Amino acid sequence: MKQSSYDRWDLSILYNGFDDPALTADVDRLSGAVKEIGQLAAIAGAIPHKDLLHRYIDVEERVGNLAEKLFGYANLVYATDTSDMQATALMGRLRAMLSDIAAPETAIKQAISGMEDLETQIEGDAALKDYAFFLREIKKDSRYLLSEKEEQVFALMDISGASAWEELHDTLTSTVNVKYRGEDITLSAARNLAYDGDPAVRKDAYEAELACYPQIEQSAAFALNSIKLQVLNECRLRGFASPLDQALYNSRMSRKTLDALISAMNDYMPKFREYLKAKGRALGHGDGLPWCDMFAPLGSLDRKYTVEEAKEYLLNIFGNFDADLHDMVKRAFEENWIDFFPRKGKVGGAFDSGVPSAKQSRVLTNFDGAFGDIVTLAHELGHAFHDQQVFSYSVIQQDYSMPVAETASTFNEVLVVSEAIDRAETKEEKLALIESQLSDACQIICDIYSRYLFETSVFEARDNEFLSPERMCELMHKAQLASYGDGITEATLHPYMWLCKGHYYSGHLSFYNFPYAFGGLLARGLYALYKKQGAAFVPLYKALLHATSVNSVEDTAAMAGIDLTDKAFWCEGLNSLADEIDQFINLIEN
Repeated sequence: MKQSSYDRWDLSILYNGFDDPALTADVDRLSGAVKEIGQLAAIAGAIPHKDLLHRYIDVEERVGNLAEKLFGYANLVYATDTSDMQATALMGRLRAMLSDIAAPETAIKQAISGMEDLETQIEGDAALKDYAFFLREIKKDSRYLLSEKEEQVFALMDISGASAWEELHDTLTSTVNVKYRGEDITLSAARNLAYDGDPAVRKDAYEAELACYPQIEQSAAFALNSIKLQVLNECRLRGFASPLDQALYNSRMSRKTLDALISAMNDYMPKFREYLKAKGRALGHGDGLPWCDMFAPLGSLDRKYTVEEAKEYLLNIFGNFDADLHDMVKRAFEENWIDFFPRKGKVGGAFDSGVPSAKQSRVLTNFDGAFGDIVTLAHELGHAFHDQQVFSYSVIQQDYSMPVAETASTFNEVLVVSEAIDRAETKEEKLALIESQLSDACQIICDIYSRYLFETSVFEARDNEFLSPERMCELMHKAQLASYGDGITEATLHPYMWLCKGHYYSGHLSFYNFPYAFGGLLARGLYALYKKQGAAFVPLYKALLHATSVNSVEDTAAMAGIDLTDKAFWCEGLNSLADEIDQFINLIEN
């Protein structure tokens, strides 16, 4: 495929290289701000409450702005070249520097959480009111704070612990050689071939992918074991009942909401198995769908798109929804926000990274020109649009939780594919589009359920055993079987999904699986509102996204009249997918 003239992202909005004097100056400024936090901690109990609050907010904002800019640059460089030692060195230096914050920040937070007049201070000061959520969260989080020394130890330990293991996993999966038909290709390129129209290509690519994992399975297993044990130990020390409870707390989400979601997903799992078996029959298989054909295209949507064509496709659809979304996407393409193509050393998959200092985002994809790649672009640009809605807050109040993080992205997916289905002119084109949407939905329901089950089982087992690669594969097989059932031919299940998915390899973000189902089904509920309300829905949608960083997920959804703890809400979204499955089966059998 001919690459566009802007196929790589532009990071000059941050720095012009690791030798940029501006980068050196910002490192020095960050070091100074870190020392200032230590100085403030030393007098936290002796100065007036109002002064402490104002001074802490001021220095936290400076640390946040500098850290996001420096870390952001290093992470983005590393993501496209995991062999870049300068990026790795800077991230290590920054982690070491910021570890010095842990103890003094704990002292300051303890002082703030102990203020009996905190609410009076907030309500009586217009400037503090803007930071009400930030300050109240400090008081709320204090129950899980350790001592100053313990917080410092955890911060230091993580540098050579979970964070280092996560980087190892990124390096392993981005540099491993996949032998495909006599050629060396990247893992991302091999996995992209799962969307190819030729069944022989899909089968050969899948077998080549599986054959590459034994090269790195021992190292990856050590990484995953170490990360999960660190999480378990931290949860015990902080007082969380389990890593899942910690994930829910950090997600600002109740267990009742998760239980309603998981229960609804489990109820509809047989319907998704019907879809998989029907797709298998359409491809000539009689006993379920082989894993290698899960993403096989059906219908006539097998054309390849250039980057320019992808741009125009998205702009045409988003222009009918909202001018702000259209204009942001246009900027993303034209101002080099996106790194498009797979290459050696580049991490797999796709992600969005907000750049608050420039009020922009950067998007990584491994674009191969399939329609699914356009949907992936829409997804990541949905994250970028979400970023735009929270950039008006201070950097210390811009973080939204995992579940709502997948709402705008999935809404974009539904918007793009639903519009495309409505515009379809032939049965074959409509079949292709519906199948594409169901394929994505199957991932956020069936595959996400299997990932949730797998991660649960790993945490349950890790206390008592070191999980070998064989044991990891066994747990993954069991989880996939419980989710996919007879929809996928059991002998073809993917035993190494624990290795190729980076979501498991974080010491700070456990259970990054259910948020995809949450976001997908919430997005469908919001899309249904949009279909009913039309243009009047758009301001509400932006207000919801804006509220996500300073609210619980339940309170945010309530703005649209949605009760997330009610299983019936989740069933509505799943039922709309069940209707599409019936439509799909009717198209392929008649």
